[in-house]
Amino acid sequence: MASYGQIGSDLKALNLTSWIATSYFLTLTSFQPLYGKLSDIFGRKPCLLFAYAIFGIGCLFCGLARNINELIAARVFQGIGGGGMTTVVSILMSDIVPLRDRGLWQGVINIIFATGSGTGAPLGGILADYIGWRWAFLAQFPMCILAFIAVSFMLKLPAQESSHWKDKLRRVDFLGAIVLVGAVLGFLLGLDRGSNVSWTMPLTIASLSVSVVLFIAFILVEIYLAAEPFAPGHIIFNRTFFALYCCNFFSFGGWLAALFYIPLYFQAVDGVSATTAGLRLLPCILAGVSGSLFSGFIMRWTGKYYWLTVVAYSLLTTGCFTIYMFSGGLVASVIPMILGTVISAFGNGIGVTTTLIGLRSVIGLSLGSTVVQQSLRDGLREGLRDSKDIDQIVNGVRESLDYIKKLDPDIAQIVRDCYGSSVNKGFAFMVVIVFFALFSAFFMREAKLTR
Repeated sequence: MASYGQIGSDLKALNLTSWIATSYFLTLTSFQPLYGKLSDIFGRKPCLLFAYAIFGIGCLFCGLARNINELIAARVFQGIGGGGMTTVVSILMSDIVPLRDRGLWQGVINIIFATGSGTGAPLGGILADYIGWRWAFLAQFPMCILAFIAVSFMLKLPAQESSHWKDKLRRVDFLGAIVLVGAVLGFLLGLDRGSNVSWTMPLTIASLSVSVVLFIAFILVEIYLAAEPFAPGHIIFNRTFFALYCCNFFSFGGWLAALFYIPLYFQAVDGVSATTAGLRLLPCILAGVSGSLFSGFIMRWTGKYYWLTVVAYSLLTTGCFTIYMFSGGLVASVIPMILGTVISAFGNGIGVTTTLIGLRSVIGLSLGSTVVQQSLRDGLREGLRDSKDIDQIVNGVRESLDYIKKLDPDIAQIVRDCYGSSVNKGFAFMVVIVFFALFSAFFMREAKLTR
């Protein structure tokens, strides 16, 4: 994410960079439950291979994108593969590993994941600064080929039941998936148009209205129409499961928004490079790995997860509040901000392990982006009200970080202050979001992890 500011600036669409992440997580989240059902029907291995192929092709499309619209479309396609890569691997682990040991092994998987993330944060910034952000995507394509080959020859699983492909497809809840994607997409489009254009324009109102209707339709489809719903009511409305879903929904949404806007804050307000912004994220990546391993050992040792989950989201909330306070809420200071990311990441690492079954969400990132973009637009117009070129400056600043460097020093400082204030409000919203995760954790019930 350290390279997103550079991507937005290069494509002259800085105000739309949140869609680079949102579009990916939209399809990733929507296809995760489908992969669970498809892997039951067609087998784990074919679904995992399909996911690697789609993700790899998506990486190529992203690297070759000529504008922000093509990049967003490529990320949508890439997310289809990403949903399978995360889901099928987790399902394979649950097939093989006893429940009591699952937290520990999830910690091991998180180490592998964090190694890539930890390398990717500064590496993405370095690539963006020196040879171009496109290589952050193109370099992943050979890795996908290697993963495809490794799974093809090394993953040995028992044969699945044999039946006609038409019978298999009838068991998949495609209608529910389509309605859910439409509902989320309408909601995101409404937020984007509202924050970037106007909340009263017909497209904004229509998108949000259609979204509400489709969310209601999704619930009805799952209850009354789907033969094998991927969101069955007896699971969703189980007290502990529902609390876990809420924990994961709010925590992932809030923390994803933080990870997206922290590098932007460093680049826009402090004026550092994408490389430096990425390096400042390294401590929180390491903390996330440590938190995941810690919770894995504790769960294996005690067989309990309730208080561990409460502690996880208490730390996440505390860390996010620290980020808010030291990004302008109280005073602007880099070191305490980085400390806040470490505390948050450690808590999130614990929470990822204990609430693994929860569905992740893109809503938090979109809402955070709405707060930041609306505040930035209003703040710039207020701060630059005496400038003759206010429209040109506002549009230029929201398109590219590089535009700030071309401004008069006094004007540039006003712009940086507006960015700092806007992102700080986004962090305040993030604190509220992750607090709901902590609140939800208290409604869980302890269960013995004996299997």
